[in-house]
Amino acid sequence: MKPASGQPDMPTRPVSTSTSATTTTPQTSSAVAIFLAFALCYFFSALLRAVTATLAPTFSTELGLRAADLGLLAGAYFFGFAALQLPLGSALDRRGPKRVLAALLLLAVLGCAGFALADGLVGLILSRVLIGMGVAACLMAPLTCYRMRFTAAMQLRANSWMLMTGSLGMLASTLPVQWLLPSWGWRGLFWAVGGLLLLSIAIVWWLVPRDELPVADVDIDADAKAGASAAQPAPATGLRAYVPIVRHPIFVRSAPMGFFIYGGLIAVQTLWAGPWLTRVAGWSTAQAAGGLFVINLSMLFAFMAWGAAMPRLTAKGFSVRALMLWGVPLSLLLIGWIVVSVEPAGAVTWALWCVSCTFVSLSQPVVAQSFAAHQAGRALSAFNLVIFAGVFVLQWGIGLGIDAFIANGLDEATSFRATLAIFGLCCGLSYLWYALPPRRWRASG
Repeated sequence: MKPASGQPDMPTRPVSTSTSATTTTPQTSSAVAIFLAFALCYFFSALLRAVTATLAPTFSTELGLRAADLGLLAGAYFFGFAALQLPLGSALDRRGPKRVLAALLLLAVLGCAGFALADGLVGLILSRVLIGMGVAACLMAPLTCYRMRFTAAMQLRANSWMLMTGSLGMLASTLPVQWLLPSWGWRGLFWAVGGLLLLSIAIVWWLVPRDELPVADVDIDADAKAGASAAQPAPATGLRAYVPIVRHPIFVRSAPMGFFIYGGLIAVQTLWAGPWLTRVAGWSTAQAAGGLFVINLSMLFAFMAWGAAMPRLTAKGFSVRALMLWGVPLSLLLIGWIVVSVEPAGAVTWALWCVSCTFVSLSQPVVAQSFAAHQAGRALSAFNLVIFAGVFVLQWGIGLGIDAFIANGLDEATSFRATLAIFGLCCGLSYLWYALPPRRWRASG
């Protein structure tokens, strides 16, 4: 598949003195090993991302945290995650996914240790930021590797199954964490995850082949470099390299839905579904953990289904744009029902809303395929920055909104509903931007 920018895919070669000019699709066994190594890292990344939803009642009881404090604590992960996305994209393109992922995961190990040792909100927040920075490459590194090594159909399948693995990690953050809390405590849990992250680094280093980079980003001798510079201008570096990416029609059209719908999905799934079930629906802590288990199990099966179905759908001529245009309105209808329904929504309704939001996840591999291979890391990281900036803003913003409505005299349940109504309106506007963009941004995608 040629990128929409009109540039042909750049040939790739290993970072060595080899003169290999092209990258071939790996054998099935090698592809499976690559996927499983990356998937293990993403599993722990997702567990760390979502565990605050399960631990929210514990933090409220032990540390006296309010809604805004919980939102800030959960959002600190996404702040660190988002802050690293632009330098991460350049590093992935220039250094390779394997080395970048292994180096960053060491920061996550330190963050887990800091979280386990923290004795106040400030220490917890700083540790969460460090964890977010450390796992920032857990999805972008594999997607960049897949862009370099796999066919377009394999990329769509691998992307969905990586997200399925993330759902498995979120699943592990619910009832299993609730079961381990009495014996391990939340500090012991973070010590254990830190140790398992060290193991995952070793597995990636063992199973994933050495990094392969596009020729455009591999060092060549001075004579060849001089000849290339005489034939064409030097490629943009630093932030300038992101200008053509963020101006691309597919990126511009997809970004608002990525921010509000995809970001909102993660914000609710990893935090606000739990407090809704306990404070609005009146569920116990154990019941809420079971509800989160149902939500995350539903997401796991949804991404498993996308991974199985997408190659077949694309082979039959279904476009990602058409799937999102028809599928995303389901999420808008469901969030509206959650807001106005007399009976507070339970786990099943929230699970249906989360699953309906997964249509937006199809935009990620399409954004990557819209650019040449040597830009894949930057394109993916720029779009991921949009998504996780949305998560941070929405996790904290929903908490601030709830506290603000309570301060103005509304009861807690009504404050939740009013805040979600504003969120739903933003989601609807982002969908209209995608469906009916200005003429200059109308491109297939």
